[in-house]
Amino acid sequence: MSEMITTINGWAWGPLMLALLLGTGLYLSIGLRFMTIRRIPVALRLLLQGRQGRGEGDISPFSALMTSLSATIGTGNIAGVATAVALGGPGALFWMWITALVGMATKYAEAVCAVRFREQDELGNYSGGPMYYIRNGLHRRWHWLGYAFALFGSLAGFGLANTVQSNSVSQVLHDAVSVPPLATGIALMVLVGLVVLGGIRRIASVASWLVPMMALSYVLMSLVVILTHIEEVPRAIVTIVDSALTGSAAAGGFAGATVWAALRFGVARGIFSNEAGLGSAPIAHAAARTNQPVQQGMIAMLGTFIDTLIVCTMTGLVIVIMDVLPSGVSGASLTSMAFASAFPGGEYIVSLGLCFFAFTTMIGWSFYGERCIVFLLGTRAIFPFRVAWVLAVPVGTVVELDMIWLIADTLNAFMAIPNLIALLLLGPLVFRITREYFDRRCGSGYGQHCCVATVRTGSHLSILGA
Repeated sequence: MSEMITTINGWAWGPLMLALLLGTGLYLSIGLRFMTIRRIPVALRLLLQGRQGRGEGDISPFSALMTSLSATIGTGNIAGVATAVALGGPGALFWMWITALVGMATKYAEAVCAVRFREQDELGNYSGGPMYYIRNGLHRRWHWLGYAFALFGSLAGFGLANTVQSNSVSQVLHDAVSVPPLATGIALMVLVGLVVLGGIRRIASVASWLVPMMALSYVLMSLVVILTHIEEVPRAIVTIVDSALTGSAAAGGFAGATVWAALRFGVARGIFSNEAGLGSAPIAHAAARTNQPVQQGMIAMLGTFIDTLIVCTMTGLVIVIMDVLPSGVSGASLTSMAFASAFPGGEYIVSLGLCFFAFTTMIGWSFYGERCIVFLLGTRAIFPFRVAWVLAVPVGTVVELDMIWLIADTLNAFMAIPNLIALLLLGPLVFRITREYFDRRCGSGYGQHCCVATVRTGSHLSILGA
């Protein structure tokens, strides 16, 4: 059984899957004329003006982004990056950057479709995501893909976003301060329950203050390491680029990694971290109070930018700068070693970051799984699902999770396939909606300067506040 699942997982996350993920992002980027990269400043202004939101929905555009970031900024930003760099060499970080740049277009398209095709359930709450834009946006011959996505999404979360996360926290606290794993599990169960049982509004409220605080704190501590070793930064950049393009690092760095290894692990861990293409984030963005799919799409694409190009980059640079790769250590231990080498007690920063990141992943993904269950079984399944999610938390701290992790990782891949197919089919619609939006607001197609001026002058404040 184990061998069979391992084989399926290897196929699911093999070259074809990586090509599909990158290819979809590149296709959408070209179709959008790389608007997602050019309009980052506009997106940031929209985010700041979207603290409340205008239009139909359950939470503000800002809260929707924070909810999606609560799920994506997790152990992948600490342990995942370290694993990628350890297995693929420093060049893996370069390919994570490339994945993020094209992944921004994927995340944008996901959110546009999520808002465009969302529905209200029997309780008046907004539901959206791949299952809805497959059902409402594609021909009925494709509808089975929506049900497949919902099934895989409702199950995958119990692994990677629940039990695996609680297991990571319990191990960290046990190693650092000898806290019994079960005690950690019970404490986490209570904390997660207090948030999850309150639904999306409570999840969004907690995420809106916790995510910016923890992400900013981690970035600032990373910057302390980088700035105190500023003379090493040029060498680190050269090492990363050289390793990505030649398969080996510059002199004195990690050697022997192939270009394929850097590409494979960089793309795989990048996707694992920012979830662009998996179809999870648009479930949160579908709940945003807005009537403008394009504006929410631009806010959504910032999730990939923040997660990978900022947070993951911090982790990768610290590891390369501190030159800890020859140690042979991997995962969170490698990141911990890098920070500990930078200043005394640095390992505790990593431990604390892991705890916070894992917690937010658990609460964010609970909403994803809940909306998948609602799609399959209706609103009557909401409370049983929430209870099951909370009760699963301590289980992860006391059992071996190797098989669960493998199954959940495979289900994650199976989530991505229906979503990517839908995005490829709906791509022309996304291009048309985007073109019409900018033609209407700016009269200049995808031109940058007009919309920047619009934001600055406030001539369209009713639009930007949506």
